[in-house]
Order: sequence, then structure tokens, then C-alpha cells
Amino acid sequence: MDSDIPQAFQQELTCLICLNYLVDPVTIGCGHSFCRPCLYLSWEGAEAPAKCPTCRAETSQQTHFKTSILLKNMVSYVRRASLCQFLSSEEHLCGTHKETKKIFCEEDKDLLCWSCSKSQEHETHKHSSIEGAAEHYREKLLKQMSSVWEKIQENKRNLNEESSVISVWNDYVSLRRMIIKDVHKKLHPDLHKEEQQQLERLRKEGKKILQELKENESMMVQKRKHLREMYEELMKMCHKPDVEMLQDLGDILTRSESAQLHMPQPVNPELDEGSITGLIDRLSRYRVEISFSNEICNHNSMLFDGLRRLTSTGGHQDVTVNFQRFSNFASWGTQAFTSGKHYWELDVGDSCTWALGVCRDPWIRKNGTLIDNEDVFLLLCVKEDNHYSFFTIAPIFCQYIQKPLGRVGVFLDFDSGNVSFLNVAKSSLIWSYPTCSFNFPLRPFFFTSCV
Repeated sequence: MDSDIPQAFQQELTCLICLNYLVDPVTIGCGHSFCRPCLYLSWEGAEAPAKCPTCRAETSQQTHFKTSILLKNMVSYVRRASLCQFLSSEEHLCGTHKETKKIFCEEDKDLLCWSCSKSQEHETHKHSSIEGAAEHYREKLLKQMSSVWEKIQENKRNLNEESSVISVWNDYVSLRRMIIKDVHKKLHPDLHKEEQQQLERLRKEGKKILQELKENESMMVQKRKHLREMYEELMKMCHKPDVEMLQDLGDILTRSESAQLHMPQPVNPELDEGSITGLIDRLSRYRVEISFSNEICNHNSMLFDGLRRLTSTGGHQDVTVNFQRFSNFASWGTQAFTSGKHYWELDVGDSCTWALGVCRDPWIRKNGTLIDNEDVFLLLCVKEDNHYSFFTIAPIFCQYIQKPLGRVGVFLDFDSGNVSFLNVAKSSLIWSYPTCSFNFPLRPFFFTSCV
């Protein structure tokens, strides 16, 4: 603490976590103030709802607090007073010229008096006032901290996504194995060799992708450690007194920028479904012509409101689907099916986002909102950045497959209680729902849009 500044005043400007002067101060709901980085680290990994580190009052665990300008200015004033006191002491006077060192040499990271700055050794160097340099570099450190924190959160999201896929991967491959065996049993009991080839390819692909996922997860864990260490180093540097900070900067800013490069990204695995000989030909005997009507304009409502955040806990899989606001329409078939086998194809073309399948009759209200996701059987394609994600509902389940191009087939076996989706161009099975019992009419549904 500084002797010339009242202790009570200094305490008001002290972070209650690190016990240093506040850096980028923020005030939370209960009224207590902390350094933003200290608060972030305190809440990192903490269970919701967040609590004040001091009084333990529950508060909103938001991450977009506004900097307290008043506290920041007051801390800046105290730092300037402390710096003035430090520089005016006799032991810090220039030994050669007996002048106060008020100038910072950017190149040598050294403190100089006015006469030294004009010497032949330093005259070509870039100089600034110590006070101005300290404020400038502390702001640069804070900017880097903010950037590193964003990377920490990005890495956290990616790591959670990768870990989620790993946790369900073996079960997903096993389900696809069961589907391959089931479709060959029903349609191709004589194509035993093709079935074994597909199963072996699935085994090898599944094993290879799992290894890639685990290796990538390990890289993300290492990146998390590196970023966290960098963040804490930047925070420690920010808390140092002005002169000590300026002299200890070294290459920390360059290193912090390097630490943010080469962020490991999720693998986004894709299995090859594998072509099944004569699959489309066999199902085409049940082909029906589907006409769509009852279009729903969606200019003023969010289509699939009920799908915006759906979580499937089955198989330890958490899936969040974020739909954009579309200005298009959805429609369902004029005919409802109550029995028999029916097959039809729909062209999804180059659509970014689409959904097709069957739904209970009726399924959508006039405002275009999903009313009961348990009565729908859909394949959904959602574009996220430059990647396509696929889901089936209900329940919502992520499908790790390649994007179908052109036509997608839908096969409804009402009597057996089965709905299947097919990649027509590859004559492959995308997904087949486990057998269930339909005790209500089902109607074809189709939605397509580009945002």
C-alpha cells in the first residue's frame, strides 16, 4: 500500500480476490467489485448459479460486464500518485545527471532522465513518458487478455463438442452396424459378402475416426492448458506496479499472440454409408407420387421454435440446433397414410437447410410452430458456418454422415412401424428408425431454405 494515500481509499480500489489494485474493474449485482480477469477465473468451471466470491450472493454469471469507468479512473489516479512517489525518491534519481527519471526508452525498456534520453546512446530510440507508457502497455495487455479469454472459451466449446462425440461414437457405430445387418436381412438375405464388406469397412472407418477424435481432444486439452497459463501470466503482469511492469514486459505480447494461433477445431466426422445393391430399385415398387399443399409462410414467426434447443440425453449426447429466421415456407402432403408401404423421393438440391420425413396429422399450427416433436420423424440438414450437420428426430439424434446431393428417399413402412431415409445417388441408407408402433395417421413433410 502507498503511505501517502489513505488506506481506506486504497482498500476501496482493491480487488477482493487478488488483493491488488483493480484491473479492468467490474461491479456485479450484489455491489462488490473485482478485476474482470479475476472474476472470470473465479467463475470458470463453477456451478450455476454463480456466486459472489466475497458475500456468496447469487448473481448472473454473465461475461459481458461493462467496465466501471469511475473505478478505473480512480485506480489510474492512485497509480499515477504511486509512480510519482516512486520516481521522486532519491534512490531512483539518475546517477549521472541527478535528475528524475521520467522517460521510458521503448527499445531498451529502460528508465531515463531527460539528459540521458538526448545522449548519443539513446537519441535515436523511441521515447515516451513513463506514465503514458505504463497506461499504453497496460491497455495492450488487457486487450490481449480479452482476446486470449475468447480463445479459451472457443477451445472450451470445441473440447465439449469433441468429448460429446467421443462419448457416443462407439454406440453410434454399433447402431449403424445393426442397421446394415437389418436392411440386408430384409432386402438382401443372399448378399452376405456385400454385407460383410460393409461391416468391415464400417469397423475400420469407425476405429480410424475415433482415433482422430481422441488425438484432437488431446490437442485441445494441451491448448487449454497453454492458453490458461498465458492468461494468468498476462494478468500477473497487469497487476505489477508501473515501473516493474514496463521493465518486465519482454516478449509477452508477442507470445500471447502466438498462443492464440493454430486453434484445434472439431473433427466433424463423416461415415460413408456404403452403397447397397438394388436398394432403390427394390423400394421403388412402393413408390407413390406426393403432392404438397397447406404451405405455411414464415415471414413473422420462427419455424421450428420447438427445435431451437432440443437436448437428447440418450447416449450421453447433447445437441443444440440453432435455426435462423427464414422467410420461406414449409408444407406437408395432401395424403395421410394409415397403413401399407410407401416410398417417395424429394430433391434437396443445393439447399443450405432442409427437413423432410413424416409427421402426425396435423403437426404444425398456423403460426408455423412445432407442437409435438414426439410425433415427427424427420431428417434435418443444418448449415453451421462451412459445415453441414445432420439430425434425425424424434428424439433428436446427430447423424455423422456425408451430405446427400440431389434426391433423398423416404420409405414409410406403416405396418412394421419403420421410417427410413436414403441417399438416392449413392443407393445407400442414411438412417432407419428402430421399429415402433404407429397408432396415428402420418403425413409427408418437406421444408427447404437458404439463408
